[in-house]
Amino acid sequence: MTYANTDRIQRHLEQIATFTATPGQGTTRMSYSEQGQQAREYIKAQMLAVGLTVREDAIGNIFGKLVGQDATLPSVMIGSHFDSVPNGGAFDGPAGVVMGLEIATLFHEHKLTPHYPLEVVALVEEEGASFGRGLLASCAIAGKVSADELHTLRDAQGISAAARMADVGFNADDVSSVIRSPDSLKAFIELHIEQGPVLEQHGTDIGLVDVIVGITQLVVTISGKAGHAGTTPMDNRQDALVVASRVVSQVGDFARQAGEATVATVGKLQVFPNGANVIPNKVVFTVDIRSKSEEKLNQVIALTKDCIQQNSGEGITVQVEQPLYVSPTPLNPELHQRLQKHSDQLGLSSRTMVSGAGHDAMIFAGITDVGLVFVPSRNGLSHHPDEWTDYEQIQKGVDVIFHTVKEITEATQHD
Repeated sequence: MTYANTDRIQRHLEQIATFTATPGQGTTRMSYSEQGQQAREYIKAQMLAVGLTVREDAIGNIFGKLVGQDATLPSVMIGSHFDSVPNGGAFDGPAGVVMGLEIATLFHEHKLTPHYPLEVVALVEEEGASFGRGLLASCAIAGKVSADELHTLRDAQGISAAARMADVGFNADDVSSVIRSPDSLKAFIELHIEQGPVLEQHGTDIGLVDVIVGITQLVVTISGKAGHAGTTPMDNRQDALVVASRVVSQVGDFARQAGEATVATVGKLQVFPNGANVIPNKVVFTVDIRSKSEEKLNQVIALTKDCIQQNSGEGITVQVEQPLYVSPTPLNPELHQRLQKHSDQLGLSSRTMVSGAGHDAMIFAGITDVGLVFVPSRNGLSHHPDEWTDYEQIQKGVDVIFHTVKEITEATQHD
């Protein structure tokens, strides 16, 4: 039986980890940054080295294709993303990209010819760390991103996503060309670190996801009036930060009330003008809400919006934007069964799981059959420099997907 090469997996992951803006302080690799481009060139070179035909779409997603015996058939696509959060880990995203590279290498080494084409994909801007729009690449592939939005979205420096793309040779105005029709894909399979403690705590090799939680992101802007911290009476203030703090302090309670493992997080907060002796006149913060129940998801959204309005008060204006809303996503049961079968045949322990994190897989599920495989995260840690998954554990996940992909592409060996 063919197995993935652990040393090769380690080498790829360690090399991609060097492409960071914060050496020694975790992985910081923003889409379209210098480090993003370094990773891009490495991934493309590895695809070419194992005989894949490489192309990049209008917003910078990378595709390496092994044409099947019948090029007119839909592709089986495998992979993940290669951007990161600031000061994140080396495994979130790249583990799935390296899975794709390793499976393509196994097809090349063992002279396997798929009947259905095999595509390895490395996706940009899944995290949303650059422009505040998570799952950007997969949403574009699913036809859910417009050129206008790419010109509107801005990074922390005030530069639009479209401009950042143009700086490295991509064209946001051509985003409609990125769309993949359902008849162009037979399946999409992603490998990802769990980012939680369940697999490690139970000593389980493989997590097979059957549903991904629904997720929304709110961007809240509260505007008041600046003033001198020493000369403005307390009863004559329109302090945007005081209002924001009342909302922020209640968001977690709304999730607890909802139950069913619903969670809510305020992860980003900006105060303007941000002076020690100036009353804040504007606060912008995000609210990330997730639940496996769409009813509970919408309950927390409604409670949060009501809370914002109730705390606005005289002289305070509020704006709430919702750049992301994805319903809870069930994944394909037949593909789940195939992954389970190959896990069993390889002698690996597995468990069916709900994914509490959003993944590109949830967007692809709207256009094709999707499978998502988790491998254990040490101490359940992710989005942190100490994020870690043993290379041998990644290898097990790659093996399960390789044998599944070999089956569904109907690959045959040739001399």
